[in-house]
Amino acid sequence: MDQVSNDPTHPGTRSGFVALAGRPNVGKSTLANAIVGAKVAITSDKPQTTRRAIRGVATGPDWQLVLVDLPGVQRPRDVLTERMQRRVQHELADADACLMVLNAEQGLGPGDRFIASLLKGTPVPVIVAVNKVDRTDRARTAAVLHAAAELDLAQEIVPVSARTGAGVPTLLKQLVELLPEGPFYYARDQRSDQTEAAVLAELVREQVLARTREEVPHAVEVEIESIEQAREGLVGIDAVILVETESQKGILIGSGGRMVKAIGVAARRAIERELGSHVHLRLSVRVRRHWRADERLLDRLGIE
Repeated sequence: MDQVSNDPTHPGTRSGFVALAGRPNVGKSTLANAIVGAKVAITSDKPQTTRRAIRGVATGPDWQLVLVDLPGVQRPRDVLTERMQRRVQHELADADACLMVLNAEQGLGPGDRFIASLLKGTPVPVIVAVNKVDRTDRARTAAVLHAAAELDLAQEIVPVSARTGAGVPTLLKQLVELLPEGPFYYARDQRSDQTEAAVLAELVREQVLARTREEVPHAVEVEIESIEQAREGLVGIDAVILVETESQKGILIGSGGRMVKAIGVAARRAIERELGSHVHLRLSVRVRRHWRADERLLDRLGIE
């Protein structure tokens, strides 16, 4: 049997884009990280964590899968969500396959059926992953698998746990089989297409999401103003947390500055793990009223 060359330009290599779709908070970002084998998307128990179409890259000996972690599909309510929805439609149109994620713990709901109706209009093959099977029993999982089959949407339905990794290799194998022949799009060791500033901003925002609730998580964005090599082994970073109201700013600063300090300490540790270097993080909080409707700011933040 002929061996397939490891040369990424070899005609025997497979490569393509897989759009990751699902309603907010079904575990898409955690699953994207599990498939890629590295952290390419922040995770949170808050819906609408993902705002950008983040590309995670998984590469094997003769295949490369570019996984596009789409924003959670919902009906647009402001300029920010309108942009997110446009990005969803754009990425679906350019994809070679689609992976729809369901939540085994919560079962199928109207939001899942709404997304399934959107995907039925796409010409690309669809695989359904029933995620979070580690959080429920076999009977519940079986019921959700049956409901997924009744959507009459997917070529394959795979039970997985993004958290434990159970079922992920099977899912990855199914996805790779859907990829067309073609050259690699990214270097073998590349795991994401995000800029360094975007990655670092998301790591800061992840710590904000972990410590806030109600309207605050949705009103927050983070902008990296500067990254500099202060000296060998030390990186200096200036980051701004943007909020929409003075009351939100007060919540994030906290009594005696304790909240922003806790966010900064946790974010610095996460950034140090990402960069493999000591970090001096200078973090501030700034009010930018109605930033979610500010087209110029959204452009600058890379939210298309």
